[in-house]
Amino acid sequence: MSENPSASAVSQSQGANSWESLTKRPKRGVPAGLWLRCPGCGATVFRKDVDKLLGVCPECDYHWYVSARERIRQLLDEGTFEEWFADLEPCDPIEFVDKMPYRERLRREQERTGLRDAAVVGTGMIRARRVAIGVTDSAFMMGSMGSVVGEKLTRLIERAQAEQLPLIIVSGSGGGARMQEGVFSLMQMAKVSAALARFDAAGGLYISVLTNPTMGGVAASFASLGDVVIAEPKALIGFAGPRTIMATIRIELPKGFQTSEFLLEHGFIDRIVRRPELKSELARIIDYCGK
Repeated sequence: MSENPSASAVSQSQGANSWESLTKRPKRGVPAGLWLRCPGCGATVFRKDVDKLLGVCPECDYHWYVSARERIRQLLDEGTFEEWFADLEPCDPIEFVDKMPYRERLRREQERTGLRDAAVVGTGMIRARRVAIGVTDSAFMMGSMGSVVGEKLTRLIERAQAEQLPLIIVSGSGGGARMQEGVFSLMQMAKVSAALARFDAAGGLYISVLTNPTMGGVAASFASLGDVVIAEPKALIGFAGPRTIMATIRIELPKGFQTSEFLLEHGFIDRIVRRPELKSELARIIDYCGK
């Protein structure tokens, strides 16, 4: 029996259309966000592996930036954090203007980060040990120390003294004193340092944790005054950055200068602790010091 020409044509046409529809179908790619490229070693790593290590590269141990609130979640027992002095807002005491008015810059930073300023302070539990804790966040104007940062940290220290709590400050500040507040910002270095001196005279335990970066007036004041100073691996720590030093005094810097490893070797810090072990290490130090 001969095949119906029209039926054959329809079948071929349907087959062609079906194949064309298959070839035009979008390819199934890798979902976005599953992989990360490590800035330290350049390796492509699985995001879940990084998350399990609290933001640490499984290949080279590079420590990614984490926000202040994420840092608090990592260090404190779940559901125990109580924020203090959250209502403090920065102002514009000298009406500073550079590329934009300081008030406008603050508004933009607050919208972008969800923070009122570069520090979050409060109390919580670390392995069932009550502590007072403060964290500075480099995402907000490089974690620079303005009047609100200094005031929050000073009040935190004074409350830790009043309640006889161990004090932990995690520094992630690459901006030093905040130039937009002029001398008001510079005053915070002395104010926080004086509060720490009173806390020390009262027998308080202060643990300073240095992360990448800890620079400028922060490194020159409260960050370096801990009874125990801990740093994350490969963190940049110092006063002026390497480029600034080279541009001003023209001195060839030692290899690895201003890294936590270099500073440990030269006695500036006490220990280097990886982020996944930091919570347990803090609890051990508190117990060892009898606090």
